[in-house]
Amino acid sequence: MKNITDRHEYILKKIKEKNKVSIQELCEEMNVSSVTIRKDLKILEEKNLLFRTKGGASNSNPYAIDRPILVKEFINSEEKNKIAKKAVEMIKDNDSIMIGSGTTAYALARHLNPTHCLTVITPALKVALELCNKSNIEVLQLGGLIRPNSSSVAGQYAMRILDDVSCGILFLGVDGIDLEFGITISNLTEATLNQKMLSTAQKVVILADNTKFGRRGLGKVCQLEDVDYIITDSKTPSNYISALEEIGIKVIVA
Repeated sequence: MKNITDRHEYILKKIKEKNKVSIQELCEEMNVSSVTIRKDLKILEEKNLLFRTKGGASNSNPYAIDRPILVKEFINSEEKNKIAKKAVEMIKDNDSIMIGSGTTAYALARHLNPTHCLTVITPALKVALELCNKSNIEVLQLGGLIRPNSSSVAGQYAMRILDDVSCGILFLGVDGIDLEFGITISNLTEATLNQKMLSTAQKVVILADNTKFGRRGLGKVCQLEDVDYIITDSKTPSNYISALEEIGIKVIVA
């Protein structure tokens, strides 16, 4: 398959079928060099027909952007609510938990109505405001500079408070889950705080709808091996679920 038009049609067909392709498989299937495939992918990306990734290409942007929480709140809201309800089932009586920032974490706060005492530690103002007037919930709000995009605090003051606390479960919203790169969010300062939050928790639960898989944010939070559970929705591709379970992560589909 030497004709450039035929190659481009084949590449776009494969991406439409599989959502992403690797340079190696394209080389083998079309019997051309990797240099040729890289040039083809560059041309197709310049025409806004695909996104180049490490070792291949995808039909969706693999890099997460830092969008305002008020915008993200309306994206996949049904899936986020299903994920939040599953997360609530993991919380036991008289537990202490930590809830991170983001819209799925906020959905968890909305669905949380414990019958016994529960302590919630959070950097997220929206989470704290949602919980502070609910019965049986004591809220520890982390302090620091507030990021307008996330309505959440980050920085050294929040880190200092975490030096003196511990919790049973950390529920963390993320912007990207990449099988090679790990768990990421789109802001470096919040990524550092999330790393600190991980160190205080006995169990780590990632809350992520299907759009977060195969993507990368700017700031790395942890390796996949540091995660105990991932709660996602039924639209998440089965190959991601299988790969995560092979690592030892318990994947819960809401």
